Amino acid sequence: YNMYVSEEKAVKLDIAKVVTEKDALSGEQVDFVHMSSSPTKKGPRDSVRLEGKRRFDHGLFILDVRHMPDGCGVWPAFWLTDEAAWPRNGEVDILEGVNGQTVAKTALHTSDQCDMYAHVSPNSMSGDWEWVTGIPNQFTGEPDFKTAKPADNCWVMAQHQWANEGCTAVHNRNDTLGAPVNDNGGGVYALEWDPENSVMKSWVFSPIGDMPQNLIDAIDTAGLKDASKQVMPDPHSWGIPYARFAVGKGTGCSADHFKNMRIVFNLAFCGNVSGNRFTRECPELAEKFNVTTKQGMNDPVLTCNAYIESNPDELDEAYWKIRGVYVYERELRTPKKTTHEEKN
Repeated sequence: YNMYVSEEKAVKLDIAKVVTEKDALSGEQVDFVHMSSSPTKKGPRDSVRLEGKRRFDHGLFILDVRHMPDGCGVWPAFWLTDEAAWPRNGEVDILEGVNGQTVAKTALHTSDQCDMYAHVSPNSMSGDWEWVTGIPNQFTGEPDFKTAKPADNCWVMAQHQWANEGCTAVHNRNDTLGAPVNDNGGGVYALEWDPENSVMKSWVFSPIGDMPQNLIDAIDTAGLKDASKQVMPDPHSWGIPYARFAVGKGTGCSADHFKNMRIVFNLAFCGNVSGNRFTRECPELAEKFNVTTKQGMNDPVLTCNAYIESNPDELDEAYWKIRGVYVYERELRTPKKTTHEEKN
């Protein structure tokens, strides 16, 4: 329930800006990117969607965020996509939450034949797959509570999963997203996309002071002009990831399901995720702003919209404060051909 505006209008509304502030962690003056939203007379909020220009087929993506949008009706995301070829070229949601959720998730959305079943050992990640039940029968519409399964099939139309649910791994702690992270001074979210080694992995570090020393050093030295003084990130030293996906040769999901993707930041409201979940995740507000259809049925999306239209003070927490985004790409080298003499 929002309209993404131009850069010119976003600056005029003061919902997209770079602010130099004292960093509470380092004590130094640093630049932070702020992105938020603004109410309108028509109802939908003016908001920001920031899209990268460069395209990626692999990489290590690190987000240092000091505050993320939080609250009922709110739907922020930091993700990778090729929207012109969706879902054929895939989608990776690195940070996404709705309605004040506090558990981090990483989700992959793809075309058919991208399945994690029997390809990811439970011991290889600290989190677990999101579990699914109650999917309406395609003929009767009745919820099926007899079937329960992990959401480990990335196809957007996978059987016994919600439409466009994809394969979703969830963190094992409930303080890895939203308000708890903001209260702890922020967090660092990292995704390693490594098709050469047939894997994707996700980590969350919050409070920021709990990060591995290698990651701290990599972020601190990323902007140095002297490349010899830059510390390269080493995900192998960061501990077990909370999310792990098998993508590439020898897995149930070929590497070509993910390609030509760019980074996206956005701040949305209500819609088919936050809106549809609004009644059960924000019950008090849903009761207060309840909207019913002509048939007398409660409409969670319209109820969410009504809440957003009221422009509550709680939406003041719906803003991004970003210290930095860091992307690393490993050089993929073709093995050198050896001569007979070199073999011997």
